[in-house]
Amino acid sequence: MSAVASIDRTADMSPRTKGRFAGAIYLLYVIAGVYAQAFISDRFVVFSDAAKTASNILANQSLYRLGFTVYLIEMAGQIATAVLFYQLLKPVSRTGAMLAATFELTGCGIKIFSRLFYFAPLLVLGGAASHLSVFNKEQLDSIALLLLRINDNGAAVALAFFGFSTVIQGWLVYKSGFLPRWLGVIEIIGGFGWLTFLSPPLGMSLFRYIAVFALIGLLAMIVWLLTVGIDEQKWRQRAAQAAASIWT
Repeated sequence: MSAVASIDRTADMSPRTKGRFAGAIYLLYVIAGVYAQAFISDRFVVFSDAAKTASNILANQSLYRLGFTVYLIEMAGQIATAVLFYQLLKPVSRTGAMLAATFELTGCGIKIFSRLFYFAPLLVLGGAASHLSVFNKEQLDSIALLLLRINDNGAAVALAFFGFSTVIQGWLVYKSGFLPRWLGVIEIIGGFGWLTFLSPPLGMSLFRYIAVFALIGLLAMIVWLLTVGIDEQKWRQRAAQAAASIWT
């Protein structure tokens, strides 16, 4: 068995195909995340007005539920890309690739849990639960808004973990040789931006600027993977070197 086969003997796709698949999933989950946040959540949630938020949700329950579904699709896509990038980047450093994937998957777990608080206002405002009858409308509206604040803060915590993941992944891309170094530099800078969410108030105050830069970096990676792709010869050279080092 060859050195390359020994490091990736279970793979059924070439590195370039796997990279393009990752790019396509990247594009899907970026579109899903932007749609759910900008066109549903931000449209209905008014953090300064609990009554208005409750009214918006109740008047558009089907669309609000769709937002929850799209958020889950976003997370499914991000989990898939975390696994694919682990496979693509492990020839550079198996430990580094594993750390990047672990941080990203941890962030995904936190974000998925947080989305339960996005869904919970439907239960609070729907009036189906008899035990909520002890609360008046104003109190229920306030509880629903509190749950949405928890959702937002949970997502902010997840972004800090994505920051660690992105910095490590950017370093691996920079060192890889089979992807351009400038993509790695953009990822590293974007990752440090997400790390501002180690202090959520700071991260939220800078979110607009961080998100724009991170989106540019993501789109650059997506376009590269879908058009140019992984340099397979260099990837296989790195894979062979990594496999040989295991046995020496």
